Amino acid sequence: MTHAIVAQQPGGPEVLEFASVEVPAPGPGQLLIKVAAAGVNFIETYQRNGTYKVDYPFTPGAEAAGVVEAVGEGVEEFAIGDRIATAEGTRTYAEYALVDAARALPVPAGVDDHTAAALPLQGITAHYLMNSSFRVEPGHTVLLHAGAGGVGLLLTQLLKARGARVITTVSSDEKAHLSTLAGADDVLRYEGFADKVRELTDGEGVNVVYDGVGKDTFDDSLRSLRIRGAMVLFGAASGPVPPFDPQRLNAAGSLTLTRPTMAHFVQNAQERRWRSAEIFDAAANGTLAVRVGATYPLAEAAQAHRDLEGRRTTGKVLLVP
Repeated sequence: MTHAIVAQQPGGPEVLEFASVEVPAPGPGQLLIKVAAAGVNFIETYQRNGTYKVDYPFTPGAEAAGVVEAVGEGVEEFAIGDRIATAEGTRTYAEYALVDAARALPVPAGVDDHTAAALPLQGITAHYLMNSSFRVEPGHTVLLHAGAGGVGLLLTQLLKARGARVITTVSSDEKAHLSTLAGADDVLRYEGFADKVRELTDGEGVNVVYDGVGKDTFDDSLRSLRIRGAMVLFGAASGPVPPFDPQRLNAAGSLTLTRPTMAHFVQNAQERRWRSAEIFDAAANGTLAVRVGATYPLAEAAQAHRDLEGRRTTGKVLLVP
C-alpha cells in the first residue's frame, strides 16, 4: 500500500483526504514513477469544488517529477531509474503515479526535483504563449497580467531574453518586487492599468496582452492594445469572460483574440520535446530562474488549496510526499 490524496465528493479543501491506496501498476505504454514532488495548479481547485466534473473517488494532479520505478509493455525510450517530469499525468497528488511514456519529459542532470516539478505546465505554457499563440519579436512591447504568478515570472524572463519590453500587473508591493526581480520594465497595479499602459507607450498601446485573469481585466486589456494588436486570453482566474460582440475587435483597431490551451500546443512527441527541452535547458544553464513559492507535505494538500485560492502564494506551489 501507499498514500495519495483522495476526494470522495466535490466540496471545499476539506474534502482532500490523505488516504491509503494500492500502488498502481503500469499498463502498456505507461511508466510508474515514485513522485519526488507534484505541482499544484488552479484547475485542480475547480475539479475539487465541482466546477469541472470528475469521477469520484478522485485524486487530483497532472504535474509531477520523479524517478521511474517500473515500465509497462512496449516502453522503449525510458528505463527504471530515469528521472522524468510531466504536465500530463494523472493522480499525481500521490507517492506513486502513472505517466504515459509519450507524455513524459526527460529531466536534465542540472535540474533538481523541485524545479523539475515546477516547470512542465507553467514553463510549457510560457513557451507556447510567446512562440506560438503570438510570436514575440525583439522590440515588441508586452502587457502581462499576474506578473508575480508562476507563469508570469517565467514568461517575463523569457520575454526579456527575447528582447521585448515587458509591462506587468500585480496586486501587492511584495508581488511588484518579485516581478521587478524577474526583469519587468514597468510594474503596475490593476486599477486603471489601461490608461497607464497608454501613457507608457506614448498613446500607442502594446503589441500583445497575455491575460490569464479573465473577466476582471478583459475589457481594459483590449483597450491596452495598439492597432492590429493581439489579445491572448489563456485563463480565467477572476471568472469567465461574458459573451461579447466580435465587432469590438474591428472597432478597436483590427485586433486579434485567441483563447489557447496547452493541449493544443503539445500535439505530438516532437512538439512536446521541443518546448520542454528549451525550458529545461534554460533552467539547467541558469538563464531561467524558477521560483518555488511554497512547498507542503503531501498530507497538507487541503492547506495548499486554501492558500492558492486565497491568493496567498507566489510562484509555484508543490506537494512533497
